[in-house]
Amino acid sequence: MFDQLQKAFWKALTPDLVADTPTAAAEPSDGLSVDIVAALGGVDNLKSQQPLALTRVRVVLRDVSHIDQRALSAAGVAGVMPLADGVVHLITGLRP
Repeated sequence: MFDQLQKAFWKALTPDLVADTPTAAAEPSDGLSVDIVAALGGVDNLKSQQPLALTRVRVVLRDVSHIDQRALSAAGVAGVMPLADGVVHLITGLRP
């Protein structure tokens, strides 16, 4: 019950950051470069993606072990924050 209360609290404070379900199908043309998609294990490894803010993207992966950290860094991703159930936040920074 505490988890539900905590989720409701954060959703009230940041409605755009705590989504009930991912809203976008995973397509490389939807904001993620081809290099980033490849470093995440390819299109087949992506379940969904969702921009969270100007500097972050949430992706849901089928298999987190396919992430290539070096390739993500080379593609311009400043940080990777893996969460539970295949959810990964990519810290992309402001793109010109």
